[in-house]
Amino acid sequence: MSKPTKTSPAYSAPAGGWGALKSSAKHLIQSENAAKNVKALLRANQPGGFDCPGCAWGDSADAGKIDFCENGVKAIAWEATSKRVNGEFFKHHSLTELKKWDDHSLEKSGRLTQPMFFDGKSDHYQAISWDDAYKVIAEKLQQLPSPNEALLYTSGRASNEAAYLYQLFGRVLGTNNFPDCSNMCHEASGIAMTSSLGTGKGTVTMADFDQADAIFVFGQNPGTNHPRMLGTLRKASKRGATIVSINNLHERGLEKFSDPQSPKDMILFTGTNISQYYFTPKLGGDMAILRGVAKSLFERFKQDKSVLDSDFIAEHCSGFTAYQSSVEASSWEKIFSQCGLTRQDIEQITDIYASNKKVIFTWAMGITQHKHSVATIQELVNVLLLRGNIGKAGAGACPVRGHSNVQGNRTVGINEKPSKAFLDALDQHYGFKTPRRNGLNTVDSLHAMLSGKAKVFIALGGNFAAATPDTTRTYQALQQCDLTVQISTKLNRSHVITGKQALILPCLGRTEIDRQKSGEQCITVEDSMSMVHSSTGQNEPASIHLRSETAIVAGIAKVSVGEEIVNWTSLLNDYQLIREDISKVLPDFYDYNQRIKVGRGFHLENKAALRQWQTSASKATFSSALLPDKLAHEVAKEFTDKAILTLQTLRSHDQYNTSIYGMDDRYRGITGERRVIFVNVDDMLQQKLSNGDKVKITTVSNDNIVRSITDFKVVEYNIPQGCAAAYYPETNPLVPLESTADGCGTPTYKSIAISIEKIID
Repeated sequence: MSKPTKTSPAYSAPAGGWGALKSSAKHLIQSENAAKNVKALLRANQPGGFDCPGCAWGDSADAGKIDFCENGVKAIAWEATSKRVNGEFFKHHSLTELKKWDDHSLEKSGRLTQPMFFDGKSDHYQAISWDDAYKVIAEKLQQLPSPNEALLYTSGRASNEAAYLYQLFGRVLGTNNFPDCSNMCHEASGIAMTSSLGTGKGTVTMADFDQADAIFVFGQNPGTNHPRMLGTLRKASKRGATIVSINNLHERGLEKFSDPQSPKDMILFTGTNISQYYFTPKLGGDMAILRGVAKSLFERFKQDKSVLDSDFIAEHCSGFTAYQSSVEASSWEKIFSQCGLTRQDIEQITDIYASNKKVIFTWAMGITQHKHSVATIQELVNVLLLRGNIGKAGAGACPVRGHSNVQGNRTVGINEKPSKAFLDALDQHYGFKTPRRNGLNTVDSLHAMLSGKAKVFIALGGNFAAATPDTTRTYQALQQCDLTVQISTKLNRSHVITGKQALILPCLGRTEIDRQKSGEQCITVEDSMSMVHSSTGQNEPASIHLRSETAIVAGIAKVSVGEEIVNWTSLLNDYQLIREDISKVLPDFYDYNQRIKVGRGFHLENKAALRQWQTSASKATFSSALLPDKLAHEVAKEFTDKAILTLQTLRSHDQYNTSIYGMDDRYRGITGERRVIFVNVDDMLQQKLSNGDKVKITTVSNDNIVRSITDFKVVEYNIPQGCAAAYYPETNPLVPLESTADGCGTPTYKSIAISIEKIID
């Protein structure tokens, strides 16, 4: 399919526009702090202001005084609500009751405002002092036979300063157990790009989008997940760049976008066509598309030597011959079967790619959450390398990260497999011996909890219980811990699925003023383009009892491991000292405190973008992986006669990660509900289903574990035959803990074999 078609159910208006303004106004009003939040929004993503707590899309150099999106408004209003969750709240609501609430209702309750302790003896959280909370944690950690029985989880919203102290605390404690949200999203990107290019980060900057001849968007829905990206794509489209979307669902944001900050768009009720071309492959078929493009390029090269950048390949690449052999061994029949596109589609994509000199590939979790996601991203890089589209202006690889500082967390050391160089630098600066055994990722951590090999779980942000796969077993894992600790702003599922004892430690939000002994503090974050910039809260804290994430981590560390190695007190009193330490451990952060004061911050140098390859071969490396032998639905057919669909889990438009702001999904035509499953009309006919039918959904696997969820409404949708989609976390119970991507351990949220059964009333 080469041209955009209407979304079904149809949303006829452009993404953004008046719909976004109306939604933004609604959420501001519902926060009951509308005036304060509007004032704060004017400081969002501005120099001297605060970084939006939503996505990690970069700031444009020519961004105006208004630089936020609809979902940024939701995130800020959600954080700055007037509603409060305190000791009185927990006196009135038991854990038994709260477990029955849905995720939206839990978070809607409001801001957490004081530390709370569940002692395991009653059915209620009770207020606790900060000092006593720290003592509880310290006692549990000190009682562990091994520090490797502790798990230190991190979400992608933690600042560089908090994340750095967190990893330092863990390593002083003696463990590299740092499971984090990256394990569940872009782990495949980091591993694949490191092996191919010597860097786990994207090679482009925002300026490259202004110079690209063509931009390919793979497995991504920026209209919901990174709305400010649509402004970048709009700008590129209007100057004549070709934009190609390759996504199994037709997403309105990738079809047409009306910029709420454009008077012309708003007055004329018009918008900009984003994708000139739109292709909808089967789930798991992206690698086959890319392999088809490579195969077509090699065939064309026989007649036209300009099709490939032979000079670049010869000077900068290794593994080319083996890769060419792998491509030749991939049959067209298998390519078409796996991706669901035609030869004409593949040739059209190749035409676009080969006719443009400067090309960017962007991607997100539609690519990273499959069994063969590492190989797929290596293939993305392979195709870029064939025409020298790495290390030149207007071209490169762009994995678009989710949470606002998920990339920064990794940069400053949140990694269960840290590099030797990083650990050596810590050793040298602080004068102690860091643990060298690799730690546990998210899935391995769940297995460790289930087997009794991990007893204390501490979460720096996030909603672990709702974000992780195989929900029933995740709950079992958390409940087997001796202590679970949640550092949070809002009530969520992870506060009611507890260990034998549990603590809630309420922290400042991104929008709030952080005051320490040296004065008001700023924090720093890193976006998807490796720009590091400061963030300074603007609002008064929701409670006098709140502490910053940085202060909480330092407080836990001080009591748990003492101050013989690290002076935690001085670091929490003045975050400049933390940044000075970071600059000594990570040389790319030189003059850290000075550089964040200039404009929109500074760029961390990317060696691959300079065509300096930090690989074992000292060159960019072609991967020679073959196409997957079988996709998820083909494997499932080996042990069942049932009709099989491949399910992907996804977000609604009123959702960011596990935070559910409302019950609507405007662009997909869903109002007031979330228990829906999107299905192709031909699949519905084959299974004698109609729009609105209620169904039971069951995972098809051979591990003898029954995973079923029920009472989901069928919605006819423009999705490839054999594929289905539904929202998480509602469908996370269907994702087996053992179903992970090869080579990186990411749960395969985008390729779960399921069967559906109509419920007869």
